[in-house]
Amino acid sequence: MKGIFSVDVIAVAVAVIVIFLAAVILRLILLKRRKATDLFEDMEGHDFEYFCADLLRQKGFTEVEVTKGSGDYGVDILAEKDGVTYGIQCKCYTSPVGVKAIQEAYAGRDYYDRMVGAVMTNQYFTSPAVEAAKKLKILLWDGGYIESMMEESP
Repeated sequence: MKGIFSVDVIAVAVAVIVIFLAAVILRLILLKRRKATDLFEDMEGHDFEYFCADLLRQKGFTEVEVTKGSGDYGVDILAEKDGVTYGIQCKCYTSPVGVKAIQEAYAGRDYYDRMVGAVMTNQYFTSPAVEAAKKLKILLWDGGYIESMMEESP
């Protein structure tokens, strides 16, 4: 006696369920990535500074302080981690970050007497900016790096 469903019908049903679940998982992954990108698109400079400060706190930085908006001498965030002090310039841009941001972080690092200077951006850096950062020993934390920080567990 044969069952109500044949082997072919069951195989097709299983295949449809697997394809549906794969599509749902892919959609969730794409939505998660898009949300991080959208988050940066809607931020203004000062909002981005506070976002970066919160992210640094989540990653174990202490003594995290957002400097005053104007006259900050090229540093937006002061922080410390593992006994190392940081002066961080934040740039929320719609295009790659250039040399000027590197110069600001360099000047701010010295002004605030910090061990390490860094530039943190939602974008990427121009080739001249990368070269200047190497020469001036400034860390570059680009949009990809920020997104990886967001995805890591605290």
